[in-house]
Amino acid sequence: MPCVSTLWFVSKPLLRMTIHNRSVTCARDCSQEGNKRNALRWDLTPEDISTMTDSLINRVKAVYDDVGSLKIENVSVENTLKALAYAKLDYASSLHVLDFPQYVCPSKEVRTASTEADKKLSEFDVEMSMREDVFKRITALQKHQDNLLPEEKRFLNRLVTLGKRKGLHLSKDIQEDIKRTSKRISALSIEFNKNLNEDNTFLVFSERELGGLADSYLNGLDTTEDGRYKVTLEYPHYYPLMKRCYNPETRRKMETAFHSRCKEVNTAILEELIQLKANVADLLGYSCHANYVLEINMAKNASNVSDFLDTFYETLKPIGIKERKYILALKKRECLMKGYQFDGQINAWDLPYYMNQVEQCKFAVNKDKLIEYFPLDVVTEGLFGIYQELLGLTFNEVEHAHVWHENVKLYSALDTETGEEIGQFYLDLHPRKGKYGHAACFGLQPGCRGPDGKRRLPVAAMVANFTKSRKGCPSLLQHHEVETYFHEFGHVMHELCSKTSFSEFSGTQVETDFVEVPSQMLENWVWEKEPLRRMSRHYKDGTTIPDNLLDKLIASRVANTGLMNLRQVVLGKVDQSLHSSPHADTAEVFAKHCKEILGVPATPGTNMTASFSHLVGGYDGQYYSYLWSEVYSMDIYFSRFKKEGIMNPKVGQEYRKVILEAGGSVDGMDMLKTFLGRGPCQDAFFQCKGLIKSKETQTL
Repeated sequence: MPCVSTLWFVSKPLLRMTIHNRSVTCARDCSQEGNKRNALRWDLTPEDISTMTDSLINRVKAVYDDVGSLKIENVSVENTLKALAYAKLDYASSLHVLDFPQYVCPSKEVRTASTEADKKLSEFDVEMSMREDVFKRITALQKHQDNLLPEEKRFLNRLVTLGKRKGLHLSKDIQEDIKRTSKRISALSIEFNKNLNEDNTFLVFSERELGGLADSYLNGLDTTEDGRYKVTLEYPHYYPLMKRCYNPETRRKMETAFHSRCKEVNTAILEELIQLKANVADLLGYSCHANYVLEINMAKNASNVSDFLDTFYETLKPIGIKERKYILALKKRECLMKGYQFDGQINAWDLPYYMNQVEQCKFAVNKDKLIEYFPLDVVTEGLFGIYQELLGLTFNEVEHAHVWHENVKLYSALDTETGEEIGQFYLDLHPRKGKYGHAACFGLQPGCRGPDGKRRLPVAAMVANFTKSRKGCPSLLQHHEVETYFHEFGHVMHELCSKTSFSEFSGTQVETDFVEVPSQMLENWVWEKEPLRRMSRHYKDGTTIPDNLLDKLIASRVANTGLMNLRQVVLGKVDQSLHSSPHADTAEVFAKHCKEILGVPATPGTNMTASFSHLVGGYDGQYYSYLWSEVYSMDIYFSRFKKEGIMNPKVGQEYRKVILEAGGSVDGMDMLKTFLGRGPCQDAFFQCKGLIKSKETQTL
């Protein structure tokens, strides 16, 4: 996932985090060479999806029925704990051929069937999580856990904790209320994301209205019969325009449209979700939904999150004031030069444009020249090389692979030392109609032990929306897209390197405020000379990036530090505010925090939260996690890799073993202490951001 500088008007792209470790494959004999343990099917018809959904539900329900019918005195590790573990593994290994197509399948009929399957499976999730009969057997087994292995004990205790968090220790009436409300929450969340995925809004502009944009950008746009250009709200269209188009009216129209996507329907959905989640939290005895979700995170409660965000705000506030003053001066000068009326303020549609100007004015970064050195194929080759060398892996493309679209590629990852295949991953990197619009990693099959004691092959997919190649020009990436690529691929490695006993802890199934640590840490490589050279080559003549261009790029890392991080504080505060109240006017809450913290008003008539997928996709009450985990990721990078060598394979292998292989089988804080040799601190984060920090180590 990209750092905050990548997507100014959108929150961090969403990592798919589904209920009850819903992560997936469906058994079949697969003919593709070297793909014996990846039986994921992507050729299912709507009828297949419906039939297989029912079959999966019946299969897993039968196991829960068996466990729930056991006599309390007869429960054992084998007939209860392991039976549930293997049912969860079956579920996690059969699910995503059913619910993943809604995000990537070219067929709208299949996407619709997948969405319906997701709704049905989400209801089933709720039903199984509310099985009081099973909960009683688990709690009975908890009294006899002396001989359990550490991960078995962790899994058992987790099941008990989750049961209590569903109210299974409360009265039947309360349980029924929670079950009914939880089903409604699941259905609304799916509908919210479906609306965004299916949105195909575009605006039409003349060439004059697109002043400042390169010919290469214009040549990639579709045109109308009268020769005007169609500009969609997809990333490769939206962000370059917002950063480069000097016509403020064009930017205003685009920003307004972008933050009005699905506004009416999704605002209603989101505000109902806020009420429903508050109701469930109240039934369970929590003061608010935020405190409910934070209880099992590293932060523990909303008060700690508030203190954390407030500390950042106070540190960033004076820097933000200076940056706004500089941007306002740039705007005033440009208005005078181009004859535009100067309104004396920074508008939402001004920010990305003038922040780009800051990089050019203060750091002289020539982005038009820079992009020519990052053709997608070269970046992929370099990125693969760095990850392979660092983590001791070898990647091979699977020929004639079974995939969901012709542009998708499948790769096998091997342990370089042993030659053992440790996992497989798909790359789906270009936009198309109906496809998920952000950049994300989707876990498709868990990497844990099966009933036979052998490790199952983990599979993941990286989905992105990089510009397509066109006649005479390959797909070229902006530097921030290279950063996005590096980040998301870090999540892929987290999924593939996982070696846990239970699917419940596989890959990225860690605390939400720790899940971004591994991938954020790896973003640092795109700000270092050696890795950048390995990932770049001029698309025409193969020459390397000149030193002066690299030096300017690396120096620009601290550009707009105050405003970019204040934007993250805004989103974290908005999220906390919405989920600390029983109801909310979402547009008003967002506008309030934008003005008070960022010092920039939200555009009237828009509602950014109507497209803020994190609020319905597993980050509700937890968006602070991006800043929180960045503190840890910077500590890891500067304390170990920067100090001992960024391409040091010894450190890389230790990182793979301690952080990646453990998945969620160990607490995030314990992993950090093991790898760092001490508790984490904030110094590296503030140093990297170019911010003022205290002379004393700020321990977390």
